[in-house]
Amino acid sequence: MRELDYFVLEAAKDEAKLNELISQNEFHILKCASTVTHHYVTKSDDEWSVALLAFVQAVKSYELNKGSFIKFSELVIKRRLIDYIRSQGKYNSEVSVNPIILDGEQDESEDDVSIRLAVTNEIAQEAKTDIKYEIEAANAIFLQYGFSFFDLTTCSPRARKTKAACSKAVSFLLHNPIIINEIRSTKMLPIKIIEKNVEVPRKILERHRKYIIAAVEILSGEFPNLAEYLRYIREETNK
Repeated sequence: MRELDYFVLEAAKDEAKLNELISQNEFHILKCASTVTHHYVTKSDDEWSVALLAFVQAVKSYELNKGSFIKFSELVIKRRLIDYIRSQGKYNSEVSVNPIILDGEQDESEDDVSIRLAVTNEIAQEAKTDIKYEIEAANAIFLQYGFSFFDLTTCSPRARKTKAACSKAVSFLLHNPIIINEIRSTKMLPIKIIEKNVEVPRKILERHRKYIIAAVEILSGEFPNLAEYLRYIREETNK
């Protein structure tokens, strides 16, 4: 059942087996790199080198009590790549941005307030780094659209009606993955398509384009902590 995990233990001490393991998992390594950077990664890219080193690191540090090696290696590769992105000096300012900006200034229930305070407290005390990694990873994606996580401080919807309108637009996109793929390919928000299918004024779609794209990427990606700040959209989507 855990043949691969046991083979990894052997590969950690045998260079020939390590090379064999790498060869068998090239697709896995490339897929992890592409997932984190949100663009197609090849073996000629720097991200491949970083991911490969992370994979080897995962092999060398793996123990059976750490669970599935595949899952473990994904985590190591993800964190190594985010550290690499951070080292480029492009994203450091984004980490200081509180993800509360995603939720605007809407009246909150007691439950929402509790979640907000809990997560914000974690950031302040630096007790956990998951939210920081998520911000950095999300920012790497946003930059491909021409904006940063910090930009959301000025373009997130404030009024309740505006948030509801943006929520409808995001929910529509989440229900249409083909359109999301098109957005990721063209790096453009299909305003005409959204306007045609959802009763949202074009002016709101244009003004809050960055926020809508950010919300779609967060809610359709692996950002569980940031997604907590967009719960009102998820609730709309699940209706």
